Amino acid sequence: MQSHNPEAARLEAETFLDAHPRVQHVDALFVDINGIMRGKRYPRAEVPHLFEKGMLMPYSAMVVDVTGNTSDAGGVGFSDGDPDGTMYPVSATLAPVPWAHEPTAQCIVSFDDSNGGKEFLEPRNILERIDERLRTDGLNAVCALELEFYLIDTQRTPDGRPQAPISPATGEREISTQVYGMEELEDYSAVLSDIEKTCHAQGVPAYTASAEYAAGQFEVNLKHSSPAVVAADHAALLCRVVRNVALEHGFRATFMAKPFLDQAGNGLHIHTSVLDNAGNNLFSDGDDPLNNTTLRHAVGGMQAALFESMAVLAPSINGYRRYQPNIYVPMGKTWGLNNRSLAFRLPLGDNGSRRIEHRVAGADANPYLALAAVLAGLHHGITNKLDPGEANTGNAGAEPDPGFPRTIEEGLVAFKDGEILKEYFGEMYSDIYHLTKVAEVTGFRDYISKREYDWYL
Repeated sequence: MQSHNPEAARLEAETFLDAHPRVQHVDALFVDINGIMRGKRYPRAEVPHLFEKGMLMPYSAMVVDVTGNTSDAGGVGFSDGDPDGTMYPVSATLAPVPWAHEPTAQCIVSFDDSNGGKEFLEPRNILERIDERLRTDGLNAVCALELEFYLIDTQRTPDGRPQAPISPATGEREISTQVYGMEELEDYSAVLSDIEKTCHAQGVPAYTASAEYAAGQFEVNLKHSSPAVVAADHAALLCRVVRNVALEHGFRATFMAKPFLDQAGNGLHIHTSVLDNAGNNLFSDGDDPLNNTTLRHAVGGMQAALFESMAVLAPSINGYRRYQPNIYVPMGKTWGLNNRSLAFRLPLGDNGSRRIEHRVAGADANPYLALAAVLAGLHHGITNKLDPGEANTGNAGAEPDPGFPRTIEEGLVAFKDGEILKEYFGEMYSDIYHLTKVAEVTGFRDYISKREYDWYL
């Protein structure tokens, strides 16, 4: 967690504003427990003050539910009088916002360690704490996140369902796609090109896009970054870019895990390798990745943490609709080489780029917490020398493992009963996460749907 240097921060702001004389506002952004970006907008004249003195924000803003309401989880909110903490801009995150209707910039803000321990109500700081724990042990995580999303029509059907987009090339509504199809990329080249350009302007290292398994579905890949929190920053900012650029082109973008029951879901794939302090990849010792000791222990830890991580990797009722057989969505502790049906895949590549791809999370997961759960499992496995057993081959996605959570309720029970994430996330945050999500699910269930009336009235 970076310490705040008022003079350096103010100089950074003033240098940026001098270089961007037309900027009128700066958006100060943070990500809450659900992965939703929130913040405040500052007029140009107040930006140096923001960078020097920080921004007041109630701690409860970190732990609202997906609708933005507080449940007073863990006594944060109503019970404690809803106090403010101070968030400071994160160095090197100040960047233009190309889609804004008037010249605007943005920066990430974060609680520092002057907040009496409550800084660990912020997901970004949970990840930073875990990554620091790895670095203390000489383990330097290098990470990249891949996000799938749908471009959909801005108008829903009369019964409220999303619709596939109307193709800019044909003027007709999409009904199918070709996975990795170049024609699909060309049809949507204007929006995809603007996503790429906007990412470049904001320092987000997006480098490839591909058409996925359904009409209007795409994936954008990010380059590997270190420290881990920077990789999660990139993913959070990519989501903001995609949503806003899509709107500029007349589409809506969604990272909902399963917006269409009969189509592929949206995943978040997390790639991780570990370097020693000399910069050597600890997963690349020897020619056979299946026999690398550090890599095997890392996979063993990810296996041990998987079930209790599901409440983080699939944090919504909808998220569990992704987990179906034979659609490349893992439902167990499977691992092995170059096989997309596995939870922990070892992609092909040279020794220097050897890594683990964690393929379980949905795209609706909070990128900071999802990566925190992955690194917690990795560190737990390396520290305790856990062995993953024999690698899987063939189709490992036909049936779920016994005990694999299939609903958010089962995921929350596994999270509450688990010990690994509790140790790494901290008792306070684990309790608050659990209580917040339980309250959210309870609120969601407190509703009678049309189908319930159709079936039971």
